[in-house]
Amino acid sequence: MSESKVDLSADIPVREFTVRNAFALSFSDISPIVGIYSAFGLGLAIAGPAFFWALPIVLIGQLLVSGVFGDLVSKWPFQGAVYAWARELGGSKLGWYTNWAYAWGLTIGLSFLAEAAATNLLPALGVNAPSKVLVLFVSIGIIVFGSLANGIAGPFLKILLYVSMTCELVASAGIGFMLLFFHRIHPLSILFSTQGTAHGLTWLRLPFLAMVGYIGWSFLGFEAGAAIAEEVQESRKVLPKAISLSLAAAGGLVMFACLGMILAVPDFGDIIAGKDTSPIATTLESALGSGVGRMFLFTVTIGFAASMIAVQASVTRSIWATARDRALPFSGVLARLGGKEMVPRNSIALTAVVSSALLLVNLGPSSAYALLLSFTNAGFYISYCLPLVALVLYRRRGKWTPGPSSMGKWSGPVAWIAAIWVVLEAINIAWPRAIPGQPWWLNWGLVLMSGGLGVAGVAVSSWVFREGGAALSMDHLEPARDSEAS
Repeated sequence: MSESKVDLSADIPVREFTVRNAFALSFSDISPIVGIYSAFGLGLAIAGPAFFWALPIVLIGQLLVSGVFGDLVSKWPFQGAVYAWARELGGSKLGWYTNWAYAWGLTIGLSFLAEAAATNLLPALGVNAPSKVLVLFVSIGIIVFGSLANGIAGPFLKILLYVSMTCELVASAGIGFMLLFFHRIHPLSILFSTQGTAHGLTWLRLPFLAMVGYIGWSFLGFEAGAAIAEEVQESRKVLPKAISLSLAAAGGLVMFACLGMILAVPDFGDIIAGKDTSPIATTLESALGSGVGRMFLFTVTIGFAASMIAVQASVTRSIWATARDRALPFSGVLARLGGKEMVPRNSIALTAVVSSALLLVNLGPSSAYALLLSFTNAGFYISYCLPLVALVLYRRRGKWTPGPSSMGKWSGPVAWIAAIWVVLEAINIAWPRAIPGQPWWLNWGLVLMSGGLGVAGVAVSSWVFREGGAALSMDHLEPARDSEAS
């Protein structure tokens, strides 16, 4: 592999973000509104009100992961977060595969988030039962808007993040407070009821375990602040706090709002029987009046759009960092930075084009689009698994030395527990669960998509790391970047 030098003085990111900006980015990526929207209706339908207890279990597991990521970003505060850590811990190829999973998972996620924002925005504007073509064009418009926000960056992006964060804070906390203290119709004991979904060990083994997997989607993206590490002032000291606090805040709001809504649900039977397909809207309208429904749709739109912008910021930094190491096709183009803030505009444009193109799949059978979306969660969890497992092995070889911010004596045990948690959660998410009326290949969708993209990744990486290729070794790059990060 070529050991050619690269000019590190060119295309260096500008440190324009503060700890508050990094917190807002991670918070928006997680998005409490998206978490509530993703977990609530599905949780009640599958496991009854007792699904609530899956929320703290997943949150605690993810907080352990965020603590480990805090140690890693303090030691290696480089762009791309999971890509950079995997490369430092396990070498160039491990970093490359981490980015491959992360880039595909999050870029597919962009299309989902934009489509979800569009399907909530149109009814909020009075367009009921919109056509697939209309949803497509609005979704692409939302992607274009988000890409412009990321491309312009600077004060414009910061203001958008703060506005969306404020809206989510007010909406999620407000929903939880109003329902919990003024519109509660069930006792707290309802949280231990399965409402007939299953009983005993069968409930734990099937519905509840499934919800632990599904809720994994609600607490992802906290690494977003670390993904822009080279753009954050005093990154070694502030980012460990920013990513863990953003997850704790967003997770707490999701639990608080879900608690309030569970205790205010008018009819669990209709939700479990499938008669009520919009339990959040039904609950809010029953408690707060019909006018709140449209307002909630606007809030959900803001949540999905803000999450999309934050996801794009994360994935483009990972793509750019990999291209900077000459480890992607067209690296010369993708590694360029532009504008006063020096942002990866070419990488932003690439994700915008690919995610918009992926939306075309939604014009066909819904099962095809569902198969595509199945890799979104997989992309996150694979890219979390690789650096965590590599860290455990790295520590066993006695190579680990902490950065200025560390969990201290707890670092080792927490790293082990976090790695085990993520591996088990990844298996749980990938487990093929039969759903009535769904084809077998969709039940195996995550495994099939991971296998297909894995085969494609092997082919591309074979070309990238070919003898005499341009991919760079980190051996002579890391000291210079480490000095810059300090």
